[in-house]
Amino acid sequence: MTSRQATPVIVSQQDPDPAEREAILQELKQYNESKAGPSGVMPLAVILRDPKDGRTVGGLWGRTAYGWLYVELLFVPESLREHRLGTKLLREAEAIALARGCHGAWLDTYGFQAKGFYEKQGYEPFGVLSDYPRGTDRLFMRKRLAPLTPSRTA
Repeated sequence: MTSRQATPVIVSQQDPDPAEREAILQELKQYNESKAGPSGVMPLAVILRDPKDGRTVGGLWGRTAYGWLYVELLFVPESLREHRLGTKLLREAEAIALARGCHGAWLDTYGFQAKGFYEKQGYEPFGVLSDYPRGTDRLFMRKRLAPLTPSRTA
């Protein structure tokens, strides 16, 4: 005799509970690590703070995993963009990633945002999602941080 598992119920949610996301994420992480090994995921942040009141005015937010830095967010206020702060934020994050054993970095940006900036930093496009948002593209870019070597495990 085989026991049959009941078919799960599909439920759509317009305002989902963050705990639901966490439950899905934990299952996915467990599956991925069973196939690819431990991800070594670690958060990473390089913050721009106002010198007067200490509040966050910009910065870089991301993570490292499977030997790659993922830059999720990078923002420098327009009034500060002539000070090379974006370059400094990115270089600091890349240095942290290298220290963690990463060999590459990737990110995504919109066509109206910072493609030229990232290209100046050595990033190259590897994918495009056209018409997202409508009328522009979402660009996926990567950069090799260090040569791959057979002994590298990160």
